[in-house]
Amino acid sequence: MYTFEDFGNTIRQLRTASGMSQQQFADQLLVSRGAVSMWEAGKRLPDISMISRIASCLGVETYELLNTMADPDMPPCVIVVEDENVILKGFVHILEEALPYAEIYGFPNSAEALHFAESARIDIAFLDIELRGESGIELSRQLTQLQSRVNIIFLTGHPEFTADALGVHCSGYILKPLTPEKIRIELSHLRFPVRGIKTGGV
Repeated sequence: MYTFEDFGNTIRQLRTASGMSQQQFADQLLVSRGAVSMWEAGKRLPDISMISRIASCLGVETYELLNTMADPDMPPCVIVVEDENVILKGFVHILEEALPYAEIYGFPNSAEALHFAESARIDIAFLDIELRGESGIELSRQLTQLQSRVNIIFLTGHPEFTADALGVHCSGYILKPLTPEKIRIELSHLRFPVRGIKTGGV
């Protein structure tokens, strides 16, 4: 189980590595030195908006700090983005079958997925390449800017997008229809390890 101390130790180490004193750090965040001291001692946690400011000040991504507060036994977080609602519901059910131990969230557009990614760690993102008025390829770039170690697996009915998908260093590429077996195959080749998911073989 996580502790407040894990978060405190992380920001203290990052602050020290950046050469800032507690007072300098507090001044940059526009908070009291006492607030910083409480965080680093593991006696209090800042709210999500302050965590975002802390991450920016320390030069790390917000989700990296959020991860320090995560229970190591938390299930993997998986999202799927598909603009057809009926298909999206079907994808969520298929992912539940293939990943019964994961938390799965479906989004009908890029904006909602990116908003979620700003405050929650994502382990795997299944993205339709052709979203209504949007590009799944572009969404993958935006997601990886927010979370550099997210595994992107593209979904499409068109094999001609393979080169574009490889160009953004995705973890996988599934030609529709989506099936649990296709998902399991792609999960065996993830770029970044995910708790509870074995790689290197189905």
